[in-house]
Amino acid sequence: MACVNKRLHSALAQRGVSPESLAEFCEVDPKTVGRWLGGRVPHPRHRFRAAQHLRVEETFLWPVPQPRVSRYGVELGTELVGTYQNRASAPRDMWLSLLQEAQEQICVLVFSGTFFAQSNPHVAKMLSERLADGVHVRLCFGDPAGQAVAIRGREEGIGDTLAAKIRASLTYYRTLLPEAGCEVRLHDTTLYTSLFRYDDNLLVNPHVWGQPASANPLLHLKRADVTGWFDNYARSFEAVWAGARPWTPNHEGTAADGQD
Repeated sequence: MACVNKRLHSALAQRGVSPESLAEFCEVDPKTVGRWLGGRVPHPRHRFRAAQHLRVEETFLWPVPQPRVSRYGVELGTELVGTYQNRASAPRDMWLSLLQEAQEQICVLVFSGTFFAQSNPHVAKMLSERLADGVHVRLCFGDPAGQAVAIRGREEGIGDTLAAKIRASLTYYRTLLPEAGCEVRLHDTTLYTSLFRYDDNLLVNPHVWGQPASANPLLHLKRADVTGWFDNYARSFEAVWAGARPWTPNHEGTAADGQD
């Protein structure tokens, strides 16, 4: 039987937030918040929004349960914070909060990543603010003139459109190049997964053959004390980054924008 969530009761009282107000912010029925107060654990996106609204850590309101252990003694689910059926269904607030709260590094690995800017027209300004606070920003896009982009374009059935989308996406970040701590590179590698790292949070967007990245699942990982998924994906970013070339805008063309 579920136990009353005393921490959620306390946070509401301390912040002066009514259950009805929390329900409105989380876009759920007030009865749903009542069930949370009674001990039910919300869906990941609702946990995130509730914690954001109450200005507390999500794990304070809903402590991470003890990891499950398989019959082989391997811990399960220690790094996986949440999953989304596709990238498009991940809450926009999550993307914004992770970016705004990063204190050390922001790393992005994509082919075009046009959604990253088009879903947030202030992304360059927000990144500039993080840079001013000493955050290291590394953005790695597909080389529009490379073989990997040409192959991916054919696989998705969009041909040269992917290269045009990359050139369009890059224009959003031109103003960041002179800023200290910002690097933008172009890679020519088979990209199995798009990666978005914000300190110890990592959003992993696996690629399914022939489908745009937006239609594929998104995993939210948080770094654990032991080597696991997070570190494996982080190393793959470093490997691609090491082989990528610096972006030189004056030597790259531009094209009409698009969505990926």
